[in-house]
Amino acid sequence: MTTKTHAGQRTVLGFDFGKKFIGVAVGQEMTGSASPLGSIKAKDGKPNQEQLTQYFQQWQPDLIVVGLPLNMDGTPQQLTFDAKKFGHRLANQFKVAIAFQDERLTTADAKEQLFNSGGYRNLKKDNIDAESARLIIESFFETQYQ
Repeated sequence: MTTKTHAGQRTVLGFDFGKKFIGVAVGQEMTGSASPLGSIKAKDGKPNQEQLTQYFQQWQPDLIVVGLPLNMDGTPQQLTFDAKKFGHRLANQFKVAIAFQDERLTTADAKEQLFNSGGYRNLKKDNIDAESARLIIESFFETQYQ
């Protein structure tokens, strides 16, 4: 898998994997920031292909980052393995490099940030999943450039 852009200048699509919904965000490595895009409906972890393809066509990422849902002690759980499988499928399907990022506490952080910026009305599932994906990308950037 080749990237068309050098490290530090890549466009990154981030995913917060879930069995029913998968949060999506886009980030720019140069600025180290990301923006939530929305979520993709999934059936037992398999994403709606049309929605998924639209994100890849629109953003043409150089890298994808998938959050790994680990137990609080850092050990894997079944959802960890499902998220890895999902990530590898994307990498193969869209011929894009992949990275995985520990996502412990991102949902709690996402809810807190959304609530602080808009109250309860901001705490819709779609918003939470996309905000979690944004946090996954930004934490990935932070670990790359510490």
